[in-house]
Amino acid sequence: WVGSGVVTLNALLLRGQISFFQSVCVLGYCIFPLVIAAFCSMLLQNILLKVIFVCVGFTWSTGASVGFMSELVPEDRKGLGVYPVWLFYVAIAWMILIA
Repeated sequence: WVGSGVVTLNALLLRGQISFFQSVCVLGYCIFPLVIAAFCSMLLQNILLKVIFVCVGFTWSTGASVGFMSELVPEDRKGLGVYPVWLFYVAIAWMILIA
């Protein structure tokens, strides 16, 4: 929840046109593929399957939320607005992999 709040605060500081709760909710819904990947990797103890599930979940989560967040920040600041979203999902995917 805190990570979504920080990403949202970053978008607001970049003059994004979004409400705080709208962004936190969208980022929370976009994390669902990583939750499914974590559940599947918990059930299946194969490292290769774990990496595949996490990569698919990460790509799905990042693609969904980056498309949303890139529309909310000004054109000249898209990279600054999208990078924290990517970093947020990288951190979660990495925690799934090392667990």
